[in-house]
Parts: sequence; structure tokens; C-alpha cells
Amino acid sequence: MVLGALAVLLMAALLIMFSYSRKAVKEEVLQEGAQTLEATMLNIDNVFLSVEQSVGNIYWKIINHADQPDKIEEYRRRLVENNRFIADCTIVMNADSSTMSTITPRWIAPQQDDSIRNGGVTSFYLPIYIGEKAVGFLRADVSLSMLSKIVLEAKPSPNSYCTLLGENGSYIVHPDGRKLNHNVFEWHKEGYDPSVKEAAQAMVDGETGYKYVSMDGNDYYVFYKPYERAEVPGRIMTNLGWSAGIVYPEDDIFGEYNNLLYMELLISIVGLLLLLLFCQTFIQHQLLPLRMLSRSAQRISEGHYDQLIPASTQHDEVGRLQNHFLEMQQRLAKHVGEMEQLTETLKERGEVLQAAYEQAEIADRMKTNFLYNMSNQIITPINGIYSNVMFISEHFEELTEEKTNQLVDEIHLRGERITDLLDQLITESERCAT
Repeated sequence: MVLGALAVLLMAALLIMFSYSRKAVKEEVLQEGAQTLEATMLNIDNVFLSVEQSVGNIYWKIINHADQPDKIEEYRRRLVENNRFIADCTIVMNADSSTMSTITPRWIAPQQDDSIRNGGVTSFYLPIYIGEKAVGFLRADVSLSMLSKIVLEAKPSPNSYCTLLGENGSYIVHPDGRKLNHNVFEWHKEGYDPSVKEAAQAMVDGETGYKYVSMDGNDYYVFYKPYERAEVPGRIMTNLGWSAGIVYPEDDIFGEYNNLLYMELLISIVGLLLLLLFCQTFIQHQLLPLRMLSRSAQRISEGHYDQLIPASTQHDEVGRLQNHFLEMQQRLAKHVGEMEQLTETLKERGEVLQAAYEQAEIADRMKTNFLYNMSNQIITPINGIYSNVMFISEHFEELTEEKTNQLVDEIHLRGERITDLLDQLITESERCAT
């Protein structure tokens, strides 16, 4: 019971501690996810800002040499060579309205087109104006794979990664090159957990937060927020409708925490088992004298008082109990011995009294028989004397002297007989009394 209570308290303490620890880890990851998102968007924006500034720097040179195709081609080539983020550049002069996609500077989301080089690009589109008339455009292409590589170098954990979705759900940044230039909803159309589409829809809708998703048999936390461009003087701040996300595997967040939890649980269980084994051994050792006392008490209850228990050298409660039990057993054995001796003495005296009683009964029966016989013997002469006296008294006048003498002699003889019987009775009584 003590170990059970200890185990419950220990497990409760561990669960409470790890519950708060998990909460702290989760809050730290949320904070880290927000910081990583900011850093990711800053890295992406630095790339785009570098492209925008490079295109802006060459824009005025193109206007000054609008009628010199060789110069324009040289500027295009130098733009690609001097900016490592620009994969290709297209400059079109004297373009008609059908060729121009827009008359305002903007970033163009990746196109679903297999002819795009380098695994897909996103482009910065800048119309070229002479005066108030748009006479052409410049398009600088940024490789999605290169952009993904730059962004993914700053991943917050070994297995986490960053992703950037366009306003229609197309992948702009992703570690898997196969997904670049593809739509997230089309890619996860079948066989994927609905939580993936919920997270993707939240990103496309421009929400900020995180969701718990399952992909490919693994669990992830997805932190997301809308992509925001840094405000720079002269920069056109158009809303791109993009959203940045950090995909954290749950094992990266709680892997060490779970390993620590399992290790602590294992240590606790092994410790409790060892403690149980130690306590069981210790208690069994401590209970040996009590078991011996229990067996001794059982033998005493069965009447075996001669098997004395050994004296204890311990000074604890059990040792004192054993010594007191030994003392009690010795006193009990002595008392029982005395009782047995007294019983034997009483038995012998009882046998003597029984014999005396039997002798007394015999003597009493003899006395009764003697008295009975004596009474019978006395009654006969008394009756004779009574009869003679009655006869004399009734026939006194009619009796002769001879007859009278004869009756008197009979009375005298019978009186002597009674006297002899009484003397015999007195003598026998005195003999019985002695």
C-alpha cells in the first residue's frame, strides 16, 4: 500500500511536471515558429527586393537606349550576370497591349507551364514607359528551386522546412522540387488527411496561426501567416496574396521531450520495482521473528510448551517482543509444570479419597447391615418380653406361681439377650469410630 501510494504520487508529480514542460515547450515552439516565419519572410523579401532594385537600376538605362537593341540586350545580360537571384530576364520593346500582361509593376505568381526553365519561376514584371505611354516590359525570372534553397538553409530544426504559397495555392517555396509550380490542392487531392487541405486553405485565406496536420503517416505542426513585404521608399507595395508557413514535425518539437518522458517513466518503474524488491526482502527478513513467534504460539496452543524459541540480540520492537515472548513462554512452561504437578498430586489424593470413600461406603453398608441385623435381633426378645408382660397383666389372677416364675424367667433371659446385643452394638460402634 505504501509503495502503491508512492507510485501514484510519483506518477502524478511526473505527469504534472511533464504537462507543464510540454506546455512550455509548445509555447517556446510557437514563439520560435513566429520568429522563424518573420526570418523566412525577411529572407524571401530580401531576394525580391534585390531583384526589384536591380531591375529598377537598369530601368532608366533601358529608357535612354530604347531604340538600341544591342544596348538593351547588353543590359539584360548584365542584369542576369550581376544578380545571382535572377535566373533569366526578358526585355520586350514596342510591345502591343496583347503582349503585355499588366501595366503596373508586380510580381507574377508561378505559371502552370512545363516550358518554364529551372523547374519553374516566379517573375517580377515591370512595364517600360516613355512619357505616359507603355512601350514595353521587363520581366525578371527568379528560380523557384533556387529561392527554395536559399530559404530552406535557415530551417529551424533538422526535419522542419519552410513553404510559400501563392494566392491560388501554388507552391512558390518547398523543399520537394516536384511540388514547385504545382497547386497544393491539386497535389493533395486524394489520399491525404483533410487537415492538410484545412491548413492550406487557411494560408490561402491569409490567416495567421497554426494547425496540427498528418502527412505520410507523420504528424506536423504548421505555423503560417500572410507574406508581408518590407516598406522601402519608392517601392510599390502591392498585396501579393502569398502566405508563408513553417512545417514542424512533431518529433522535432517533442522528440527529446518524449524520449525524456519515456526515460523518466522507465527509471521510475525500474526504481519502484527495485524499491518493491528491496522492501519485500527487508520486510520478509523483519517478519522472520514474527513468523517464528506465530509458529511458537501455534505450538503452545497445541500444548507443546517445551520447545523454547531462541533469545534475540536485536534491540528493536521485534527483538524485544521475541524476548518477552520467550520470557512468557518460560513462565508459562513453569506454570504449566506446576499445574501438572499439582494435578498429579490432586489426582493421587483423589485416588486416596476415592479409596477411603469406597471403604466408608463399605463400612456404612456393613454398619447398616449390622444395625439392621441387630435391630431384628433386639426386636424379637422385646416382642417376647412385651408378650409375656401383657400375658401376666391380663391373667395375673389366673396364673399359678410356677407359670408366673416361668414367664419371669423368660423375661429375664430375653432382657439379658437385649443387654448382650446392646453391648455388642456399643463395642462395634467404638471399633468403627477408631
